[in-house]
Amino acid sequence: MMPLYAVICKDKEGALPVRQENRPAHLDYINETGIVFMAGPLLEDGQMAGSLVILDAPDLAAAKAWAAADPYAKAGLFESVSITEWKKVIG
Repeated sequence: MMPLYAVICKDKEGALPVRQENRPAHLDYINETGIVFMAGPLLEDGQMAGSLVILDAPDLAAAKAWAAADPYAKAGLFESVSITEWKKVIG
């Protein structure tokens, strides 16, 4: 198994419409790229407010490239993006 990388993204304030508009393209991208181990939105008060994506990528550069090409990132949704190596222990 290649290293895993956690991509943790926080949305800009008030950007829920941007997220909703780009969600189909984001989900298509996840399915097309084939390196997403698991993913889901971060929530604030029950509303989507960010993303957590675990990538099964060959290296940090590939994880960064994946994150930069995400339709959400291209739409300017995120206030911040953090990418770090992650080790699965449970689950």
